[in-house]
Amino acid sequence: MSPKPSSKVGRWLLWLALLALLVWSMKSTGTDLTQLLNLGSTFSFVSQNWFPPDWSVLNKALTNSWLTLQIAFVGTTFGLVFGLLLSFAAARTTPVPRFIHTGLRTLLSFIRSVPEIVWGLLFVPTFGLGPFAGVAAILLHNIGVLGKLIAELIEASEVGPQEAILATGGNRLHVLRLAVLPEILPNIYSQYFYRLEVAIRTSLVLGFIGAGGLGNMLFLDFKVFDYQAVAVEVLVIMLLVIVIDTLGGYVRKRTI
Repeated sequence: MSPKPSSKVGRWLLWLALLALLVWSMKSTGTDLTQLLNLGSTFSFVSQNWFPPDWSVLNKALTNSWLTLQIAFVGTTFGLVFGLLLSFAAARTTPVPRFIHTGLRTLLSFIRSVPEIVWGLLFVPTFGLGPFAGVAAILLHNIGVLGKLIAELIEASEVGPQEAILATGGNRLHVLRLAVLPEILPNIYSQYFYRLEVAIRTSLVLGFIGAGGLGNMLFLDFKVFDYQAVAVEVLVIMLLVIVIDTLGGYVRKRTI
């Protein structure tokens, strides 16, 4: 059957509305795509000021990169643990009262709607300058993100294996342990390593507000225009992200 004329009109109206929104947004933000042709000046600035890199800061950058990785690792890991625990009650397929689903989903939405930098600004006066404020900010945000994602994975899991376990006398804990978790575990690993990559970049930004690590070093060198040191720090950041991405890919292959 061919689409009804009314549906075609509605589709065209939707596309026109999106186009109008795009044009309006470009005007409000001063977006001029022809300005991208001026990126050559950026490359010239980098080549003139960032090279040759100041390799004397490499050892310090590597030391701070470990701290950055530790901040991201601790925050993401505990975010996964708490998010996983909350996700079972937040999933609509879990037999708990409806108000618990609604309450937990609202809580998770609130937690993840607040950026890590805002949590960090709130935690620095509480915990003082140092890595723990960054850990707490990443942890809290990841509870909201991973809790929601895992809850949706639980809701989308296959019903057949769950019904089979219940039919043979199993209970809901057996269903979660033997049917749901084995199915969603590869996706959980995938989401964990993705969030770990995000947390590394986030911890760099949190370093700007006193959470330590490579971000703090990067901020100080930018402040004094030591771009040759910044070049080394950026290379270390790239290496760190590549290592985490490679490790995540290896773990995903082993678990699928």
